[in-house]
This record gives sequence, structure tokens and C-alpha cells, in this order.
Amino acid sequence: MIPSVNSAITALQAYKSKMRVTANNIANVNTDEFKKDSAILREGTNGGVQVNVQRVNTPGIRYKAFEGDRLSEIESSNVNLEEEIPEMMVTQRAYEANLKVLQTQNKMLGSVLDIMG
Repeated sequence: MIPSVNSAITALQAYKSKMRVTANNIANVNTDEFKKDSAILREGTNGGVQVNVQRVNTPGIRYKAFEGDRLSEIESSNVNLEEEIPEMMVTQRAYEANLKVLQTQNKMLGSVLDIMG
């Protein structure tokens, strides 16, 4: 496979995974004791992109609430929307940029084939 195409395809897959992790974090922002995940991108083999998903075990905010007739201490999720939403926007733009690379590569290869044909 052409290296630039391989890099763009693996990047698209990695950003898709990163978006899935962020979406799951946002969906569980109000779930008590939920621990968010973090998707970390790194260079893979042959110039590709790999994603490592790791659990973030920082504690959420603790608060007291009644459960029936008993007062209990509950830990909220450790998801911070002020971090997650901008991260999702950056991930979306990176995905779009890599998609544009593939579209441009496709046009270039089409032009080369037209010239040779």
C-alpha cells in the first residue's frame, strides 16, 4: 500500500476510536462513580497511527445524598465536559484533515492514470 494512504487510513481509524472514547465519556458524565477513558495516539509501524485507550482513575467529586432514609457519600464521574468537548472538536477536525488527504491522493492517482492511459 502507498505509505501516505496507509498513514491516512490508520489515522482515520485512530481518530474514530478516539471519538468513540470521548463520546462514551460525555454520555456517562452524570453516571456516579464512572471513570473516564483517555485515547492516546502514537506513531505506529510504517508511519501509521495507533491508539491506546487507558482508564483515568482520578476521583470524581464526592457529595452526600440520601439513599432511602440513609445519608450516603457518593462519588460523581470524573468526566469534565470542559475538557471533553474541545477534545472532540479537535478530533473531528483531525479526522476531516486526514479524509481530505485521502481524497487528494485519490485525485492525484486518478490524474496519473489518465496521463499514463
